[in-house]
Amino acid sequence: MMDEIDRKIISILQEDGRSTLQSIAKEIGLSTMGAKKRLEKLLKGDIKIKALINVKNLILAIIAMDVESAEALRDIIEKFKECPRIVRFFVTTGGYNLFALVWVEDYYTLESISLERCSLRAQKGIRRFEIYPIQEVHYEPFIDIKVIPEKKLEFAPCGVHCGSCKRYEEKKCMGCPATRFYRGRF
Repeated sequence: MMDEIDRKIISILQEDGRSTLQSIAKEIGLSTMGAKKRLEKLLKGDIKIKALINVKNLILAIIAMDVESAEALRDIIEKFKECPRIVRFFVTTGGYNLFALVWVEDYYTLESISLERCSLRAQKGIRRFEIYPIQEVHYEPFIDIKVIPEKKLEFAPCGVHCGSCKRYEEKKCMGCPATRFYRGRF
């Protein structure tokens, strides 16, 4: 069970994930060792500390999908689990049962990932598909985006070859950030 001290540690780290144990200890009123033990306990399941990317120069979009079956939904989530353009999937109830938060560098690439073979729209089991570009992000512009350090893959994690894509050849897509074809900033 989380107590006031745990919540304070989380609050401190949300402000600055690089806070030292000494500064955390001072702020919560414990010894450095006490703060370390509390932090280690939190890191075992309640929190994760990681680098986030400022998305102010990127385009985010929400993709709403009506997927015909639980099996198709699971297949889509599995196929795209390593896709660096997908920030998160959300399974819901209602008219659309799968949402994805995605990022791109430009509107050409957004159009590509909504039309081409690498798109969620092109997957088996999709009945309806809508894409909503996000105009503004409020409160916090830092988001957990997958950055692939080495661009060695010939094929994207979804199995598509960017180098043979017409839109990529026409420079209307930046390519998959996990492949050697990627032309974007990450």
